Amino acid sequence: MDLDAFRGELDSWLDDHDAELRPPDSHRFDDHMAHLSTVKRLTYDASFMRWGWPESVGGLGGSTLLRGYLGGGLTARGLVEPGIYSMTEVLVPTMIDYAPPGLAAEMVPRQLRGDETWCQGFSEPSTGSNLGALACRATRSSGGEWRVTGQKVWTSLAQFAQRCVLLTRTGSPEDAHRGITAFFVDMDSPGITVRPIRTMHGVDEFCEVFFDDVAVPHDRMLGAEGQGWAVAMDLLPFERSTALWHRGAYLHRKLSDLLAAAPEGSLSAADVGAVIEQLYAFRARSRATQYRMAAGEKLGAETSIDKLMLGMAEQALYDVAAAALAPALLAGDDPESEGWRSEYLYSRAATIYGGSSEIQRNIVARRLLDLGPEV
Repeated sequence: MDLDAFRGELDSWLDDHDAELRPPDSHRFDDHMAHLSTVKRLTYDASFMRWGWPESVGGLGGSTLLRGYLGGGLTARGLVEPGIYSMTEVLVPTMIDYAPPGLAAEMVPRQLRGDETWCQGFSEPSTGSNLGALACRATRSSGGEWRVTGQKVWTSLAQFAQRCVLLTRTGSPEDAHRGITAFFVDMDSPGITVRPIRTMHGVDEFCEVFFDDVAVPHDRMLGAEGQGWAVAMDLLPFERSTALWHRGAYLHRKLSDLLAAAPEGSLSAADVGAVIEQLYAFRARSRATQYRMAAGEKLGAETSIDKLMLGMAEQALYDVAAAALAPALLAGDDPESEGWRSEYLYSRAATIYGGSSEIQRNIVARRLLDLGPEV
């Protein structure tokens, strides 16, 4: 199916099913996770969720632009929250690239249909964005399986997840990125403890995850032993490509909402113009990334530019919102401002989540501009 036909069919279907796709009037994170599963099931059963994915994993084939348009349409209409919806775009492509074919064929449809939630076990308490320093260790047991011990942190949706794409240290710490191996771990395995982290915007989106001698079958390895760095480098550009396209669509919607909600005279034309400029600059950049991916080009360090632009645009939008809607938004005494207050607080992390802006600028400097090592 080409993009124009897909766009027409999807838009018509979304119009017809708006009531059952509309999110609950609730601030409980559990309710929104349950709703996300419903939206994914409905769009999968209607075939829209299957387009843009390979037939080998239950998809219907076609351009990756189709699934980009689906996510953008759902987030622009406010039917799903982009951060939790886009975990599919972050994790599934790498699963297809590195998992044994039979495992991918079994698991990917469960994720696409919303039957399962997956999480990403990368960050650790003492490493931050420096994946080469991770310490969570996997060792071979006498039975041929792997035993994992260590801790992860800032693991999004871990309390809801059935599986985890996990990076572990299998070589010497001195090996840095050469001693890392990736696994696809069942989250109900004995020895796994999940502790949600309450963020300042009041949502338990992130978790600490503890692994205490957790058994992982050998056939759950993603790629080969010691290939975990390649898995991570394959995954991270997806985190900074289609997932960001979805968030950009959502931010355009929030700009429209702000223009409608702001009291008369509370918005500066210059400030709004600056936000529009940043949002459209990011959208143009992100659109180019979607077309590069659709053309089969390998995404890499250049997606760090997308991430930098998204973080700046998101914070600019919510800074203008905070100024226009204060004091109700910041004081916390207006129920109508609850959503804006929560999202303003969340926007403070826009330059941190998915790799901090400092890390992204280092990547641009070293890998794109060849400016040499950090001094």
